[in-house]
Amino acid sequence: MNSRIALYVGGLLGPFGGGIVAAMLPELSADFAVTPSLAATTTTTYLLPFALVMLVSGSLGERWGSSRTIRVAYIGYAVVAVLGAIAPWFWLFQVTRALQGVANAFTTPLLLSKIAAGTPRERLGRAMGTYGAMQAIGQTTAPLVGGLAAESAWQLAFVGVAIVAALLAVSPLPPDTEPAGTRAPGALRDAWTPVVLLSGGIAGVAWMCSAGLPFLVSFRLDDAFALSPGTRGLALTAYGIAGVLGARLTGSAVDRFGVRAMLITGVLSAAVAITAIGLVDSLPVVVLAWAAAGVCGQLILVAVNSTVLGGSAGGGAISVVTAWRFLGMSAAPAVFTGLYYSDPALGFGLAGLLLALMIPVVSIWWPRTPRASD
Repeated sequence: MNSRIALYVGGLLGPFGGGIVAAMLPELSADFAVTPSLAATTTTTYLLPFALVMLVSGSLGERWGSSRTIRVAYIGYAVVAVLGAIAPWFWLFQVTRALQGVANAFTTPLLLSKIAAGTPRERLGRAMGTYGAMQAIGQTTAPLVGGLAAESAWQLAFVGVAIVAALLAVSPLPPDTEPAGTRAPGALRDAWTPVVLLSGGIAGVAWMCSAGLPFLVSFRLDDAFALSPGTRGLALTAYGIAGVLGARLTGSAVDRFGVRAMLITGVLSAAVAITAIGLVDSLPVVVLAWAAAGVCGQLILVAVNSTVLGGSAGGGAISVVTAWRFLGMSAAPAVFTGLYYSDPALGFGLAGLLLALMIPVVSIWWPRTPRASD
């Protein structure tokens, strides 16, 4: 595996680790003797520390040395994943989930920064699309692996996570563009610019209302169609598979038509697809709507990352944006679970409405960037 491929493959670890529990929530609830709602918080327990630490991890990692930071984080991730597999108590399992999130916070933004540093401006959208495809693969395989593992022993899924992280730890990485220790202390403040904050806000809402909903779709598949854990996991892979298949198309579309137009297209289409999941009672339509949401999520991700990394921003800026993206994702269970159990249409309908409300914000305030074809 060459160093550039290793950067892209590293992108699957975050969504893989975060989504591994989506299809095994009933089994976690039974094994640890906790309520389904409490079991659903295992997603938040991973994503919240991940997002909070990422507010500073990109800048700190560049100061310490990106490659060294990434490798140490991979090793830590593997260790705590194994601890999660053998945890006898729910509180200890939650602690390992939180530590996984912290470790992952020191990989995602630094990988993105390295990719951007080695990519010409006119090809940045396609590079972000490829990275997004790897994240989609992580999101695709996570519920499938988790659901299949839950058929016999859910702990096997966490052993798999540890193996992936360990392999990434020994993979080659491109050399750092700045020596360790040379990053200026002010870089932490430099990451908090208006463009970064706007991008982070849009990413947070978008991820809360789309990529953050595998747990809610899992509940819907269980309640409306009584699917087994493995079948639920297979159905949830539609989001990631569609994202992977559409990766090259979405990246090229952003390069060709511009960020603003493609971001609005992605948000509007996602709003329609997510709302439909709570309204229809046909399994094929629900799966197709979830797949459409995967393509839209990919388009939103490429547009946001291309905006932030298209200028002189480095790991600190993309770290802040990615932090807000996953903060939104971590809030999804608290925001939508209660409404869903009141009425599935309300849970998914609120997500669709929040997505639609971002359209005027993007139309008015999103920065204009030149298209690659200009």
